[in-house]
Amino acid sequence: MNSKYEAVIGLEVHAQLLTDTKIFCKCSTKFGVPPNTNVCPICLGHPGVLPVLNKKVVEFTVLIGLATECTINERSVFARKNYFYPDLPKGYQISQYEEPICEHGNISIEFKDGSTKDIGITRIHMEEDAGKSIHDMGFDTMIDVNRCGTPLMEIVSEPDMRTPEEAYLYLTKLKQILTYLNICDGNMEEGSLRCDANVSIRLKGETKLGTRAEVKNMNSFRNVENAITSEIDRQIDIIEDGGKVIQQTLLWNADQNKIVPMRSKEEAHDYRYFPDPDLMPVVVEETWRNEIASKMPELPEKRKQRFVSQYSLPKYDAEVLTSSRELADYYENILTITDDYKSASNWVMTDVLKVLNDEKINVANFPISSENLGKLIKLINDKVISGKIAKDIFPELLKSNKDPNEIVKEKNLVQISDTGAIESAVDKILSANQAQIQEYLSGKEKVLGFFVGQIMKETKGKANPQIVNDILKSKLELLRM
Repeated sequence: MNSKYEAVIGLEVHAQLLTDTKIFCKCSTKFGVPPNTNVCPICLGHPGVLPVLNKKVVEFTVLIGLATECTINERSVFARKNYFYPDLPKGYQISQYEEPICEHGNISIEFKDGSTKDIGITRIHMEEDAGKSIHDMGFDTMIDVNRCGTPLMEIVSEPDMRTPEEAYLYLTKLKQILTYLNICDGNMEEGSLRCDANVSIRLKGETKLGTRAEVKNMNSFRNVENAITSEIDRQIDIIEDGGKVIQQTLLWNADQNKIVPMRSKEEAHDYRYFPDPDLMPVVVEETWRNEIASKMPELPEKRKQRFVSQYSLPKYDAEVLTSSRELADYYENILTITDDYKSASNWVMTDVLKVLNDEKINVANFPISSENLGKLIKLINDKVISGKIAKDIFPELLKSNKDPNEIVKEKNLVQISDTGAIESAVDKILSANQAQIQEYLSGKEKVLGFFVGQIMKETKGKANPQIVNDILKSKLELLRM
């Protein structure tokens, strides 16, 4: 990016809500069913039908509003957004326009250096989704109206972001909050979280906004970051070549890594918004708002701070462990079995996350229960097994999720703490490695690791490592005399 310019970026995020039924009817919202099966006369806008608002949609929207420090308006109004497209059988989309339910919030993002920045939220409003047009079926366009009436929230940021990185961090934080609240699954590939970016540029120090373009069709956070970078570079090239940026809607082509024009950008008046005559204003009185607020779970930022203070974890550990609500719950469930906070953190951050990443699964599908992982850590701390044996047991747990105490008994893996037996093993290894003894005595203390490894091999990994080290050092020091 040319250092003369700065970008001005605002994001519009559509989050599909985790309700069982649609926003104005009882049709299912289940994803992946055959085309045109989750539909009814209300979805299709047949004459004479009347929409009825899903109460859960209001509660979920108020929850995200509270979580992002928005003002929750006591009165909000649904409006009709009029436009023609084949996948919108009614000819209008029910949304909110002049009187949305939530306004004037913010989300704080954190950079790698620990500094933070607040990104303002202009508004959050409820609306219904449109259907889906499928253009890749030969010469025909196929229409699937299953998605018509699926409940959405649109979350509109202020144009406070200046770099693609800030947009990425904002999206990541927003998704984290939505999934913590369990109101959206955040799956961009299935379309349950969609993002449009409004991008403009201006000379640094300028206060007037430049002409903005809207970028669509981004199905991952990295694609959002790459598309914004590409659009900033495109606008700078136009200005530097003496041209003018025009207001338009653009599509991101991830395969070709480039922006392509879609259409000129519409203004609000193009949609002829007017209040929906079939829907009453939504009234959220203080009593109802407080009832919804009482269901608020501990949010990620607060939970991260608590993990640092309550469990004395490094900030990095706390950040990783609270990256998702399910992972944080899994970690805290381990602590009902063991109070070794740091060991539990290490096991989750290394062994558990490795499996999750390799298998591309989430912690809800992880085969080892938090209880059994807690028992494994407790076996180490109680000196029943060594850390090495625990690592050998871990794959067994992945296969069976069996109680680790039973595995230890069945395979006779109980740690050897008998000093006589360990001393015998130490003597045997020292006797067989005279050259390494001389190296140690000459000052090469790294050889100690060689001896420990050989002794553990001799005892099939069952010797208590602390006792091994104590006896080994004692015997080697005697040889110095």
